[in-house]
Amino acid sequence: MTTKALTTTELGSTGMQITRVGFGAWAIGGGEWEFGWGPQQDSESIATIQHALEAGVNWIDTAAAYGFGRSERVVGVALRDSEKRPFVFTKCSLLDDGTGHVRHSLRRDSVLREAEASLERLGVDAIDLYQIHWPDPDSDIEEGWAALAELKEQGIVRHIGVSNFDVAQLRRIASIAPVETLQPPYSLVDRAAEAEALPYAEKTGIGVIVYSPMGSGLLTGAMTRERAAQLPGNDWRAHDARFTEPQLSHHLSTTQRLRTVADRYGLTPGAVAVAWTLSNPAVDAAITGYRRPEQVDPIIAAADLRLTENDLAEIDPQRQP
Repeated sequence: MTTKALTTTELGSTGMQITRVGFGAWAIGGGEWEFGWGPQQDSESIATIQHALEAGVNWIDTAAAYGFGRSERVVGVALRDSEKRPFVFTKCSLLDDGTGHVRHSLRRDSVLREAEASLERLGVDAIDLYQIHWPDPDSDIEEGWAALAELKEQGIVRHIGVSNFDVAQLRRIASIAPVETLQPPYSLVDRAAEAEALPYAEKTGIGVIVYSPMGSGLLTGAMTRERAAQLPGNDWRAHDARFTEPQLSHHLSTTQRLRTVADRYGLTPGAVAVAWTLSNPAVDAAITGYRRPEQVDPIIAAADLRLTENDLAEIDPQRQP
């Protein structure tokens, strides 16, 4: 398979030229932890990663917490068998409490141990982007961020960023070391980042990669009431209010508007949902998750889709021009 050329952009001021969609490795961590996505075969995950890289995606976003190391190990195996090395992004601060649930730590020694363990699982010499997964406990974010700055100085990681931080927290840590990237949730299902985080990042030059641009599957076009009702118990979405009424009907109606636009371009609602996030000028790229190779091509088309003002108004009737 010949590698395609997908549209790229610089991630903030990092110098990394990344494709506008990346491979999100949350779901390939499997279902044996608190925020799992149900059963997943590692062989299928590896095939999916390799297909995405062959299709032109040039970065992978994972985390030590995804399956408590399983996602990173699977990514590491896929990288060893791939001809082209993508940028590898991962995260710290969520640990296994011994029962399959997460506990939070931003203590320096814990962060440093996590980085070494991630390097080993991923099989890389350095992590291209290392991120604090959650600002919890809030009182320790300065200590955690100082530890990431230390790792960057040592060359163990090349760039540092945060996920799920609010603007006040970004300001607090900026005096320790510049915040290079921010990873917030952002989609038509969750637009909270529009209020402060995205404008602040755009104003200060922080690179932004958004996660869950398809609303964790709600906006792909494949989610139905029947499927939502049949999600397995070890899929975190089965216990999320967005996947039950009355929220579910609202989100499925949004998907119908996405489908109308998608049909005009010969694409899927999921691709249009991702392209919608990329239409925000603060957003550099979006993390898109896949569990099977055939899911990749219909979504990465979003990297090259430029929605018109009419498209955007049809998707979001409340949009202000």
